[in-house]
Amino acid sequence: MEPEVRPLTGSCLCGSVRYEISGEPVWAHACHCSRCRKSSGAAFAPNLFFRREAFRFVAGEDLVRSYQVPEAERFTHRFCETCGSTLPFDNSAADLTGVPMGTLDDDPQFALRAHIFTDSKAPWHSIEDDLPQHPAALGSGNAAPKTSEPG
Repeated sequence: MEPEVRPLTGSCLCGSVRYEISGEPVWAHACHCSRCRKSSGAAFAPNLFFRREAFRFVAGEDLVRSYQVPEAERFTHRFCETCGSTLPFDNSAADLTGVPMGTLDDDPQFALRAHIFTDSKAPWHSIEDDLPQHPAALGSGNAAPKTSEPG
């Protein structure tokens, strides 16, 4: 008999919005774009991606709000109306759900695979790992070589 696979779970800071994921992750990256930095309040936003059908809210879906940047083609910030925590978002073009990794309750056992939008990373932050660095979105060209210098 195979061991039961438990779904990954996560929530917002106040716990009013909860979700679970029943599938395997397909990708994870750290986004350094200015929108992700501003919405997360951090140097980058680590996001884990799953097939959309693997994700579901189990509590508080009615508390999820979103903000669409008017000129943004792909960026919508989803958050809890009570505590403001960033929440999972849909990537309709790829049929994926992006999960902010900081909202997970447990270790997903799936590491980041790349850094994206490194051309707009915070000037005060250095990328110190050996992951591929993409100057813009994935597929935007060759990954930049690792550098330990800010900028």
